[in-house]
Amino acid sequence: MFAVLKTGGKQYTARVGDVLRVEKLAAIAGDKIQFNEILMVGGDTVTVGAPLVAGAAVQADVIDQIKGEKTIHFVKRRRKHSSQRTKGHRQQWTLVRVTEVMATGADSTGVTVATGTAAARRAAHNSAAKE
Repeated sequence: MFAVLKTGGKQYTARVGDVLRVEKLAAIAGDKIQFNEILMVGGDTVTVGAPLVAGAAVQADVIDQIKGEKTIHFVKRRRKHSSQRTKGHRQQWTLVRVTEVMATGADSTGVTVATGTAAARRAAHNSAAKE
């Protein structure tokens, strides 16, 4: 059985046992998380969502929070200006191992929903503002 899930603005094909490198999630190593934005579930029968498959989920264990390779961006102004700038960036990733692909019953599992760090910051800010 496999599923196509959406997280961090990207789509991933997930099977049980796969290790995925996804955009940074608000979770620590050892946590069990659940992806609820499932676009398609396949196996004996294929279910395509419009846009999401209701009740489907993918559960995974967080392995680690890692950083990607450093990318260098070098900008140089030409002619009579002697200015130049070097900027670097390392993308932050979360490694997860898929443990279960569920076609139904995702609402009653009680597992923490996977949220990105920006969504977690917004939720914390909104809850603090309401208090």
